[in-house]
Amino acid sequence: MKNIVLSAGLALAASMATAETEIRVHYAIPTIWTETQELLAEAFMEANPDITIVLDGPAENYGDGVQRILRESIAGTAPDVAYVGLNRWRILEDRGLTQPLDDFLPADPAAAGYTPALLSLGQFEGQQHALGTSASTMVLYVNPDLVEQAGGSMDDFPTDFDGIIELAAKIDALDENIEGVWIGRHDWRFQALLGSHGGRPLTEDESDISFDSEEGIAAASLYSRFLNEGGMSTMSQDNARQSFPAGTLGMFFESSSLLNRFEEGSTGNFDLVVKGTPVVAEENVYFPTGGSAIAILTGDAEKQAAAWEYIAFVTGPEGQKIIVENTGYAPANSIVLDDESYLGDYYAANPNAIAGHAQVAAHAGPWYAYPGDEGVAVTDLIAAALVELTEGADVQQTISELADTARDMLDMN
Repeated sequence: MKNIVLSAGLALAASMATAETEIRVHYAIPTIWTETQELLAEAFMEANPDITIVLDGPAENYGDGVQRILRESIAGTAPDVAYVGLNRWRILEDRGLTQPLDDFLPADPAAAGYTPALLSLGQFEGQQHALGTSASTMVLYVNPDLVEQAGGSMDDFPTDFDGIIELAAKIDALDENIEGVWIGRHDWRFQALLGSHGGRPLTEDESDISFDSEEGIAAASLYSRFLNEGGMSTMSQDNARQSFPAGTLGMFFESSSLLNRFEEGSTGNFDLVVKGTPVVAEENVYFPTGGSAIAILTGDAEKQAAAWEYIAFVTGPEGQKIIVENTGYAPANSIVLDDESYLGDYYAANPNAIAGHAQVAAHAGPWYAYPGDEGVAVTDLIAAALVELTEGADVQQTISELADTARDMLDMN
């Protein structure tokens, strides 16, 4: 096997052959991606000894990663390829940094596993700017021990928010150190609740805010109900991510991408179970798809050709198998789902993965990115408003004022 050399910047170089083309790759979130990125680079270079993959040191999160790329683009030092949050790649597209992928795609994308739904995650105005590499939806992580102690049953687990809140209150009452339910005060999680009610953050033509609709108010009200009826505390997301595997949080609405982390953390404490997020609406349901998309940034024709070879591998069945098995993300290629030779054994050994992956297949939708220079700032305001709701603020007033502020910031009035 070819040796892999890791420099201080986590550069990986092939040592058995002199590479003709070197591709610099950016990614974020080291807690999830570092090991997987190294495995992907190693596997790709084994199959493509004429291309060297060099991994940049990872950004802490997708937001920081995009800001780094923007700074590097000004300095002329941007990477050749970038993994970007599914709600962030349009920031790069808006500044003309992404290279269209349409000419690289196979004549029959669906036959290669790129279904229309998956392609839509990286499309804008009819052009393909990125391809999904990993997918996650919001699921409900459950501690069955606390459910049973509170008088509930996993065989008759509630399938709607009313039942979950009722159960949360019973778990919360078990002990002062135990909490019933928790959800992050975050735009992506709010979009998931909104989508379960059939609502959308923006109108279809993206000309106006629509999260202040009846569906949006109902979704936002859940934050208030989790607080007032379910006993949800104001602890931080980091604390919640520690509390759940430790056994002091009964139910946790969180990304399906954290499955491996939570299963490892809860080992010896309890056997966690994953449930899907309840669906409220009868139609127009969508769950915003978290995770990442990959884009070509280099304008050099030779590097673009090599970059596409890498992207085709990462988004193809072999690369997707590596990603799923090492992160818990749902695959972004239909071949991996349809052909059991890739992940059949994985699903048999990891039944908890099925709930999140099934949601992607049934209800995956775009993680809406608010347009314009103030788009990221709007998501920060949404998070702040959700914090207010979990501190007792009035739902109707908070969401209405938030929507008006967002319209002003995005010039939608």
